[in-house]
Amino acid sequence: MNAYLVAVATLFATVGVADIAFIFAALTRTNTSRERFVFATRGTIIATAILLFFAFLGTQILDVFGITIPALRTAGGILLMLIAIDMVFARHSGATGTTSEETAESHGRHDISVFPLAMPLMSGPGAISAVILLTTGAGTDSGFWLVVAAIFTTMAAAYVTLLLAIPIQRLLGLTGLSVVTRIIGVLLAALSVQFIFDGIKSSGLLPL
Repeated sequence: MNAYLVAVATLFATVGVADIAFIFAALTRTNTSRERFVFATRGTIIATAILLFFAFLGTQILDVFGITIPALRTAGGILLMLIAIDMVFARHSGATGTTSEETAESHGRHDISVFPLAMPLMSGPGAISAVILLTTGAGTDSGFWLVVAAIFTTMAAAYVTLLLAIPIQRLLGLTGLSVVTRIIGVLLAALSVQFIFDGIKSSGLLPL
């Protein structure tokens, strides 16, 4: 259960479940309720498929590039730390959201379910790195399936958030969202440091 909660917390932060409600509401403000439903459903399915792909093939991808688990844990911890810093200081980067160029391009698209919703909003570099990091560090088959369950839990929460994007935007407002984002960012920062510690410890570079 502890591994499951850690995986859910990590994916919630890297997917940006709270943030995507505001972005989705802004991108679909001129669309009908039916179109928003289609975008949210299609985008969630595609994003889930992307994360599951890296969950099941993450180890093989690492083997192809000759990347060790300690290196992945350390690099993943650093990446998660950068995301946490962005969250705490209310900044946005391409790791958990869209860049200014991507946002400008998305405004010219009628269907946003694939880009930018599924990628990079819901399954961006941060989320993909987190999935590979969690699955390769699971250790056991049960631990792996707990991470897979965490993916489905996070995507389900993100889907509900998308469907309720406009009411959530009105309820929380910018201040409420900033508070939630900063709290999650602090927790993610601590978790990222733990990943870095684990990576260095298992690398054998330092004496016990």
